[in-house]
Amino acid sequence: MANGFTLPRPEPDWQRLVRALDGEEIPSRPPVFEYFADAEIMRAVVEGMLGRKWISPVAGDRASFAAYLDNYIAFWYHLGYDTVHYFTGMSLPSRTIGAANTAQAASRERHWADEHTRQIQSWEDFERYPWPRPGQADYFPLEYLSRHLPEGMGLTAEHNSHIVELTINAFTYEGLALALYDQPDLVLAVTERIAGLLERFFETIADLPNLVAFLTGDDMGFRSGTFVSPDDMRRYFLPSHARIAQIAHEHGKRHYLHACGNLSTIMEDLIESVGIDGKHSFEDAIQPVEDFHRRYHDRIASLGGVDVDVLARGSVDDVRRRTREIIDACAPLGRFALGSGNSVTNYIPLENYLAMLGEARLGC
Repeated sequence: MANGFTLPRPEPDWQRLVRALDGEEIPSRPPVFEYFADAEIMRAVVEGMLGRKWISPVAGDRASFAAYLDNYIAFWYHLGYDTVHYFTGMSLPSRTIGAANTAQAASRERHWADEHTRQIQSWEDFERYPWPRPGQADYFPLEYLSRHLPEGMGLTAEHNSHIVELTINAFTYEGLALALYDQPDLVLAVTERIAGLLERFFETIADLPNLVAFLTGDDMGFRSGTFVSPDDMRRYFLPSHARIAQIAHEHGKRHYLHACGNLSTIMEDLIESVGIDGKHSFEDAIQPVEDFHRRYHDRIASLGGVDVDVLARGSVDDVRRRTREIIDACAPLGRFALGSGNSVTNYIPLENYLAMLGEARLGC
C-alpha cells in the first residue's frame, strides 16, 4: 500500500461515533471524520488501493451515478470511517469566474464567486429570480446511499450550499454589504425565501434510513471575523440554522456545522441559540483546534483540525507530528473526531492524507 499505509479492517459503527461525539465515551483511538475529499484523491484510493474501476457520474444517467456512489461508499468504508457524508440539493443561479487549477492531479477548472455582478439588487429582480420549487432537489444520491451502506455505517447529509453562501451568491458580497445598509427589507426577504427552501429540504431527508446527522456547510467569515456584523448574522442567517438544528433534533439526529472563518463573536449563539452539536473547519491561523476544544469540549464536539496547509505543504513527518499533537490534546477530553481542518483537497499529497489516518489508528 501507499508508503507503508495498510488498509484497516473495516469495522464501522455510527452509534459508537455518536456516543463519542456526544461525550458518552472516550474511545481508545479517536474516530475519523471528514467533510469531503476531492475526486482526484478518491480516485487514487479507489483505483490504486482498492483495485476498483473509477466511474464518473453522467448527468441524468442513474446507472453511472449508482456506480459512482458504490465507489464513494467503498472509499470511506475501506479507509475506516463510520459515516459517509454527501451533499446534494437544488441549484440556485450563481455567477463564477473560472481559473486554472494548478493542483498536480487536477481534472477540472477551479471556479471562484463573482463578487461584483449582482443578480438581485431590486424587488423586481427578486420577483424575476428563478427560484427553485421547494421539492425540486435531487434526492437520488442520498436515497441510494442510505440504502446501500455496509452494516454499521451511517450517513451524514447536507444541502449543497447554505443560507450565507446562497445569499452572497444572489447579491454578491459587495452587493450584500450595500443592501444591508440601503435595502434591509430586501435582504430579509431573500434570506427568508432561501431559509424556506432549505427547511423543506431537510424536512424531506430527516427520516432517511441510516441518517445520523445533518452536517450543514456554510462559510461565515474571514480570518478576522464574520462576513457581516454579529448582529446581522443573528438577524438574517442564524435563525435558519436554528430551525434546521430543530428539525434534526426533532427527528433524533445531530446537527453539525461546517463553517470557515473566525466565528468567535457568534460562537455562543451557535451553541446556545442555534443548538449545534459539533463544529467542523479549523485553521491554525484563526484558532488551532486544541484551543477551541479546550474551551468548548464540554458542550459540543470538535470535528477535524489538521490544518490543510500542513497537509498540503508539510512532509509526511510534519503531518504525523501535527496530527499527534492534536490527538494528544483533544482526544482525552472526549467529543472529538480527527480529520482535516477543512477537506481533503486535490493538492494534498495522498501520502500526507494517509499519514494523518495512520496516526489516528495508533490511538491516544
